[in-house]
Amino acid sequence: MSADLPEPVVPGPVLVIGCGLIGTSVALGLSDLGVRVHLRDARPANVELAASLGAGTPDSVQDPALVVVAVPPAAVVETALAALEEFPSAVVTDVASVKTHVCAGVTDPRFVGGHPMAGKERSGPMAGSGLLFEGRAWAVVPTEGTDPEAVAVVERVATALGSVVRRMDAASHDRAVALVSHVPHLVSALTAGLLTEAEGDDLLLAGQGLRDVIRIAGSDRGLWVDIIGSNAGQVGAILDDLAVRLDDLRAAVRTADGSVGEHLDRGRAGVARVPGKHGAHPIALAGVFVSIDDTPGELSRLFADIGDAGINIEDMRIDHELGRLVGVVEVVVQAGAAEDLHTALIERGWAAFR
Repeated sequence: MSADLPEPVVPGPVLVIGCGLIGTSVALGLSDLGVRVHLRDARPANVELAASLGAGTPDSVQDPALVVVAVPPAAVVETALAALEEFPSAVVTDVASVKTHVCAGVTDPRFVGGHPMAGKERSGPMAGSGLLFEGRAWAVVPTEGTDPEAVAVVERVATALGSVVRRMDAASHDRAVALVSHVPHLVSALTAGLLTEAEGDDLLLAGQGLRDVIRIAGSDRGLWVDIIGSNAGQVGAILDDLAVRLDDLRAAVRTADGSVGEHLDRGRAGVARVPGKHGAHPIALAGVFVSIDDTPGELSRLFADIGDAGINIEDMRIDHELGRLVGVVEVVVQAGAAEDLHTALIERGWAAFR
């Protein structure tokens, strides 16, 4: 091979076992990078659908360089052990959101625990995207006995798919995901559950804030029952802490003693600690709000004008106005660029405000 040619992402074909959201997204991303990907799933229809999207081929594979196990948490250990036996020279990794029981159950040096911190409220191959992992953390969880070359393969794949690699031990990983993913999901579900008892037209007052809180509550029930059950100890400990804080907040609300503000301040402080894009240190952000017609092409025109102004978008939210074919787009940028963006949009004829 010529020294000028780049090193391949994986030194051979990849087998993805499990063509749900994450498995299909891994397959799509690797296929886009020129890797030959083979697909396997207990449901043939999932393989057929993922293949039709360009994720890979349903053909069998003899000697994959890497096997990605993308099955529900309860099935990871069994599936990974079977893959290690079937393919004695392959590196095997998984994408499950709980790692302690997986790393304890699969001790082969060729196995590398993994968990991309990416997902959607929708599931299945149709929800897959090769860009799903862009800028997202990917936890790589080796053990003392893991082959360093196997770890390098998994980290190279994660990086090639756009992720930021975070190497962790299993216990630290499970504690962290309970805090940043599993408990927030349950809180979202509890909040959404309150809406089932809404009276009359109460929900007609719902705005973007409510939608932000409950969005993830629409995720697949069976998967989340599995996830929470697999990390019950860590999730339970944080829920205990949350219950104490909720009792304190409830008492503060009822007595109106002013300590509600302390809880709000603690929340603001927590928000400020969340890393920015690509795992960078948090940066000050500001929003510019733009009124936009709910018609084809308007959002593309807005993006084009923002690009012409030379300003990078950090985040974006869309809120549709009740009863009108108009939406409000909040364009989130670095705080120092907000005034320039506001001016540029006004000059281009947009109804923009801060």
